[in-house]
Amino acid sequence: MKTVISIQSHVAYGYVGNRAAVFPLQRLGYDAVAVNTVQFSNHTGYGAWTGQVFTPEHIADVLDGIDARGVLPSCVAVLSGYMGDAALGQVVVGAAARVKSASPQAVYCCDPVMGDVGRGFFVRPGIPEFMKAHAVPAADIVTPNQFELEYLTDRTIASMADALDAAAALRATGPKLVLVTSLIRADAPADRIEMLVDTAEGTWVVSTPRLPLDPPPNGAGDAVAALFLAHWLKTADAAQALAQAASAIYAVFQETRRLGTRELALIPAQDELVRPSEVFAAERVR
Repeated sequence: MKTVISIQSHVAYGYVGNRAAVFPLQRLGYDAVAVNTVQFSNHTGYGAWTGQVFTPEHIADVLDGIDARGVLPSCVAVLSGYMGDAALGQVVVGAAARVKSASPQAVYCCDPVMGDVGRGFFVRPGIPEFMKAHAVPAADIVTPNQFELEYLTDRTIASMADALDAAAALRATGPKLVLVTSLIRADAPADRIEMLVDTAEGTWVVSTPRLPLDPPPNGAGDAVAALFLAHWLKTADAAQALAQAASAIYAVFQETRRLGTRELALIPAQDELVRPSEVFAAERVR
C-alpha cells in the first residue's frame, strides 16, 4: 500500500482540510495518514466555531509516533495545507524532509493556504511570509489559488500571459510543478473558470463551467490538491492529472448544488472522484 501523509486542519463537521483531502486520497487507492494541525467544530467560514489549534510540539510528537511505526519508508508523498502558525510550518517542512530522507522517491506537495480573492488573507500573521520564504521553495508541487499565486510572485494576474509568467516565476523558486487551482482572467469567457498546471515540459489549462454556488463551498482547494496529487502519483502526467482533478471537482460542485448544501458533497459524489461522468480535456498553452 502506498502511503500519503496529509498534514492539514481537521473539522468535526464539514469538508475542509484533511476532511476534504483524506477521503479522495483513499478512494483513489492511497493509504492516507492524517495529521491534524487543528481540530475545529466546523470551518471558519461559518463565522463561529469551537476547538483549538494544536501546538508545534503536539504535531512533532504525532509525527514521531508515525515514524516509530515504520511508516515513512512506504510514503510516496507528503501533502500539507492549513498550518495554523509559522512555528508549526517549520515542523511541517521538517517532516517533509524527514519523509524524503526515508523514502527518496517521495514528493512534497504544498497547498499554500493563505487566502482567496474577495476574502484576502485569513491566516495568522507570519504564515504568508513563511510560505513564501520556506514552504514553497521546499516543495516539489505547489497548488496555490490565484490570490496566493499573486502574493507569492508579487504579480497581478489579469490575463493568460500574466498567469503563465507568474507560474513560471513561482516554479523558478524551487517547485517542479505549479498547479493554479482557480484562474479567472479578463481574456476568458465570464461563465468559465480554469485550472492551470505549469511544468518545465509544458503548461496546460482546463476550463469548466462556473456554477452558481452561493455561498461557494469551502474546501474545494483542499480536495483539488489531493485529487491532483493522487492522479499525478499514478501517472506522472501533469495534463492527465489536471483533467481528472478538474473533472472530479466539477462533478462534486454539481452534486453540491443539487443538494443545496454549503458543504462539499464528497460522499454523495464519491464515485465521481474515481471516474468522473464528464471529463474536461486539458489544453496545452505552452
